[in-house]
Amino acid sequence: MTVSEAESRIIVPNRRNFLAAAAAAATGLVATTQTSHGFLFRQSPRLDLRLLPKTWVALQGERQIQSYAKFLEGLSLKFVDPLQIIQAHAKTQGSLWNTLPPRSMWRSMGGTLKAVDHVAAAIGQPVREVASAYRSPAYNRRCVGAKSSSWHLQNFALDLKFKASPWTVARAARSVRAKGVFKGGIGHYPSFVHIDTRGKNADW
Repeated sequence: MTVSEAESRIIVPNRRNFLAAAAAAATGLVATTQTSHGFLFRQSPRLDLRLLPKTWVALQGERQIQSYAKFLEGLSLKFVDPLQIIQAHAKTQGSLWNTLPPRSMWRSMGGTLKAVDHVAAAIGQPVREVASAYRSPAYNRRCVGAKSSSWHLQNFALDLKFKASPWTVARAARSVRAKGVFKGGIGHYPSFVHIDTRGKNADW
């Protein structure tokens, strides 16, 4: 065997290994960049703004929306998608659009979302819809039945819909609360359940 033949036997398998490794790496890269719910690129979360009303996006500003989306994604929730939360803000009462919460209130929602994640785990279902989250003062005044002291105004409250009945969800929420996961209000309505983390327990 010549030196050249020996080299070719060594080099060819190494080259094949390299190509196989490169293909595997490419496959892994594709897997991490696929769309998941409303997000693209999980390692660097970016909300797909096409899933939101264009008028609302223009009013809020893309940078602010993406910043809030990144904050929500950082909570590592298992049963609530950040897109669902942001969609709850992109609603109107007549000609008045709701808004994102002020940055100073972002952390207020963290505790409530984590409590909801526990409730969803308890019933074994993801949140189907976030019907209401933060409400701006002007928007809240136009909501039928909304109180002027609503915890939605301080970004502590969520109105939620699951596949399970509101009665089942409310019961699970009370059970989770009894374990000391959170202190707050639980409201049972015909089509949704209200959960907040006001710091003291309340039921209705």
